[in-house]
This record gives sequence, C-alpha cells and structure tokens, in this order.
Amino acid sequence: MDTYCHWDLIGGVNDIYLLGVWGQDQVGLTAHLSEALDKNRIRILDIGQSVIHDQVSLGMLVQFAEGAEQQPIMDEIIGLVNEIGLEADFTTATHEEYTEWVGRQGKAKYVVTMLAREITPLQVAEVAGEISNQGMNIQNIVRLTGRKPLGDTPKLAKACIELSIRGTPTNDGVMRSRFLEIAQQHHVDIAFQADDVFRRNRRLVVFDMDSTLIETEVIDELAMEAGVGEQVAAITEQAMQGELDFQASFRKRLRLLKGLEESALQKVAARLPVTEGAQRLIRNLRQYGYKTAIISGGFDYFGRHLQQLLGIDYVFANQLDIRDGKVTGEVKGDIVDGAKKAEFLKQLVEQEGIRIEQTIAIGDGANDLPMLKLAGLGIAFRAKPIVKQSASQSISTLGLDGVLYLLGFRDEEVHG
Repeated sequence: MDTYCHWDLIGGVNDIYLLGVWGQDQVGLTAHLSEALDKNRIRILDIGQSVIHDQVSLGMLVQFAEGAEQQPIMDEIIGLVNEIGLEADFTTATHEEYTEWVGRQGKAKYVVTMLAREITPLQVAEVAGEISNQGMNIQNIVRLTGRKPLGDTPKLAKACIELSIRGTPTNDGVMRSRFLEIAQQHHVDIAFQADDVFRRNRRLVVFDMDSTLIETEVIDELAMEAGVGEQVAAITEQAMQGELDFQASFRKRLRLLKGLEESALQKVAARLPVTEGAQRLIRNLRQYGYKTAIISGGFDYFGRHLQQLLGIDYVFANQLDIRDGKVTGEVKGDIVDGAKKAEFLKQLVEQEGIRIEQTIAIGDGANDLPMLKLAGLGIAFRAKPIVKQSASQSISTLGLDGVLYLLGFRDEEVHG
C-alpha cells in the first residue's frame, strides 16, 4: 500500500483506500465520519478502532462509488477530521491486495494470553518473535487487566494481555517448547489456545484440592498433628513428582496417621490457607453460570469444608475411615487416583449434559494429568515440572483468578 498522493488518482484507477484517523479521542467521531462516507456513497469494507490513554486510532477500509470524484471527497473528509482536532490520511489498496486479504479469513485463529505480575517489553518481544518465527500474524492486542498505576509494582499485582493470532504454527511442538522456555526465563505465563466456539462456551470447572485450591497438602497437615510430619511430607513429594505410584504411596502415608484423634480434622480444616484468587475465581464462575467441582485425591471431609466456604457444586474425594473417634489409617471405598479423577470428570460431563470440550480442569500434581489431558482446557497450576511439560496450559505467576483471563474475561467484567 502507498500513502495517498494527488497523482495516485489519475484516470480513477484506484477505488479502495484505507482511511486512518488518529489523535485525541472525540465523542461522536465515528458517527460524524460515517455520515460523511454515506453522503458520498462510500462503502465500508472493514473497520477497527482502538483507544489508548484517550488517544484514538480508527481505521476504515473503504471503496468509492464508480465515477466518484475521489480527490475532493478525500479533501472534504480530511478537513472534517481536522476541524475536530484530529489527523487523517488515505492509503491506497489495490484490488489484488484486497482479494488476498479476504482470502486470509479462512486461516486458523488462535489466542495467546500473557500473564504476569508485570508485562515487560522483553516478554512481549520474545513472544511476538516466536509468533513471527512460526509464520503467524498478530491481528489484535488487548489488555485484560485494569489500568496500571504509577510507582512500584504491588506484590500481588496482575497484568495480562491477549494477542489474537491468524495462521497455523509451522511446528507446534517447537513453539510450545519455546513458550515454556520464555515463561521460565522471564517470569511470565503464556497460554496458546484455539479461538473456537468452545473457548467462549466452557460450562464446568473442576479443581484438584491440595496445593491447588488450598496452598498446602492436607495429609501433611494431618501428619503434623500426628507427629509424623517429616515422614509423610517426604512420601508426598515423591508422589507429586511422579516418582512413586500414587495408590501405594497414599496407603503408605495414610497408615502413618493411624490413631489420630478425629478432633484434629476440624483443627486442620480451620487453618487451611485458601489459594490466592480462588474466591474471586469461583465467585465469578458462579455469577456467569459455570458449575464447579472438587476432584481430589485428598479427603472429602476437607472438600466439604471448602464446598461450604467457596460455594462449590460437587465434591469427589477419599473418605477417611474413622472408628471410635480415631483415624484407622484406611479409606472407605476406592482410592481416588489419576484414573479415578478422569472418571469423575466424565461422570460430571454426562450428568451436566455438556461436551468434554466445555470443561476446564486445574491441578498441580502428576495424578492430575489424566483429567488435565481429558478436559477441553487443562491448566497446570503452580505445578511440578513434569506436569507443566505435559499439560496444555499452565499458570505459575498469578493466583487462581488468572484462569478468568484464559477465558477472555476483562477485569471490568468481573466482580471483586
């Protein structure tokens, strides 16, 4: 495309132009401009507008009527814009360029979401560079978080931008590996999702409980009450890293709790630290009609406690066996392991009458991977390396309410 000049119009060869308007945002700009276009029988082929810090950037791809005297009309429109204190110009576009542009609308659409305590130019440069390396184009960038105040970044600040992408990555595996590398080096979470109907129509969110919905492992807390904290914590860590079979390690830890007084459960429940952002996330999910569930390899006593505290719809977890007011070191029924978690997710999908693509699963441990991989959107939250590498998305820099940004919500659309 070439910037409009008088000699571009000789012979009336060009009839498609990009009209650009920029400057201090003005009330009624789009209305006045559109009225002028309509008066001169000019078609609008495409339109886009953005306002940053009260500075407007408006673009219209337009086509003049056959036989129209283009130069006087352009002068009139530019004059109209200048009168209200803004700048404008026309840039030519050939029919070949327009036809090629229309043909690109069939390309795949994706969304890249960047989350961090603060978004830096280097983070953006690294992500945008990889998008370019993969042969894709950035079509639009929007900020989902609120306006940033001046001064030092608060400890629990949230920053998120969303990039709309056209095209298909030349090597999806290389791109995801590169995004993971950038995330680790520059303290930013990078989510890459297909921008399809399911992304905008999720209906069910399921959470692991320990180290996801709460910032501790309940079995470790119970072990502290039983005086076997170090022994149980070591086994727990091995299991979460995927170094031990979950069922075997679970039974081994549970046996160490034999004889614990039932009153200790209430004591532990009262001090459970709810994860940053959990209440904000669940409150807004409920507001927008989502169903929520805890699917945990922990204990249902604590799941029920969180259900009442947070307003969770469903709880699936292990049931501690208690006799004569003491923990027996066993559970009732089958142990909820990774396979069982995936089964419960399928059960909820059928019960709610939805598709698996409409589900989100969030967890941190190796035993969460089956349900993370099954769900329409699987999110590794502050997860172990093996889980981060295997899950489709991950969040490590923000709290659980960072999930709202992966769904495309802006801060102005959520409560609290």
